[in-house]
Amino acid sequence: MLNNKTIAVVVPAYNEEKQIGNVIETIPDFVDRIIVVNDCSVDDTKGVVERLIEDNNITTIEIKNILNLVELKKYNRADFILQEQLKTEMKYFVPSEVFNMKPEQERIILINQLKNSGVGAAIARGYKWCKDYGIDCTAVMAGDGQMDPDELESICKPVIEENIDYVKGNRLIHRSAWLVIPKTRYFGNSILSILTKIASGYWHVSDTQSGYTAISKKAVNAIRLYDVYKSYGMPNDMLVKLNISFCTLREVEIKPVYDIGEKSKMKVLKVVPRISLLLFVSFFKRLWIKYLFRDFHPLFLLYNAAFLLGILTLPYLIKIIKSFLFGSHLNYEPLLAFIFLFVSAFQALLFAMWMDIQDNERLYK
Repeated sequence: MLNNKTIAVVVPAYNEEKQIGNVIETIPDFVDRIIVVNDCSVDDTKGVVERLIEDNNITTIEIKNILNLVELKKYNRADFILQEQLKTEMKYFVPSEVFNMKPEQERIILINQLKNSGVGAAIARGYKWCKDYGIDCTAVMAGDGQMDPDELESICKPVIEENIDYVKGNRLIHRSAWLVIPKTRYFGNSILSILTKIASGYWHVSDTQSGYTAISKKAVNAIRLYDVYKSYGMPNDMLVKLNISFCTLREVEIKPVYDIGEKSKMKVLKVVPRISLLLFVSFFKRLWIKYLFRDFHPLFLLYNAAFLLGILTLPYLIKIIKSFLFGSHLNYEPLLAFIFLFVSAFQALLFAMWMDIQDNERLYK
């Protein structure tokens, strides 16, 4: 525990038999639960964790399931409905089994996914366990050992001590980033970070692909965990969902860790286009849900006006290009119309982005 708050670490693992033991054994003592989510590994990841549970698992503080704590009374029907929803939402998750016989008392928890579904789905399942047991702060550490356990406390403390909803480790601001991070990953991360700023509304976030995070109990309950993107776009999707729910964010400096025996399963050239498409869709989802349905804001009108005016410029742009390519005479009307529409669209877009940045400033702590 930290400051009398319960701490859990979710460890997504797929074919990590060589690394998972070291990851579990080096997690600091203040962590009350280590939830390993085995994503249907085909190696001995499951066996390694089972042996650790049977041979070395430490009995720690008892944590009770909270799914039956609320009794229906005259004025708490809303709380009771939320509790019933928690019970039924497991059907939307990937089918899984909890290995432990006494999860309320054992420190290491093993959840086996019954089909391989991706790192995002594994983390979401771990979050769900922590949500059902009322964990105050839930961190995520990869099963490949790429995260320094000595930095875990600095990741968790803003959640515990300052009520920050979501904390992300930032490798890019570490002075060794350019020297340690592989160049393809560095540039891929930079591109996705720019797109994620726009899509999520967290304009100050810079290392969007970092998976070293901590989340508060409030934030875990604020989003639909089963709807989180199931693959490598999960960190980006989480930021969008958290912003829609008005959750606060902080980044803390962490060191980049590579070449310690991990074997990356991510193919950058495939992942970047998929996440880019996810972010494109997520931007409009955030725009409509947050700034129209939940809390109307003029930036909704400005963004849409910019897009509409931009579309209206296309016919005139095509005429101008055709005239240039084929040497035909071009009247002034199409040119003036294009200039007017383009300038109007650009101004509307700039004002919308400025309002977006100003409105979300309060969420970045």
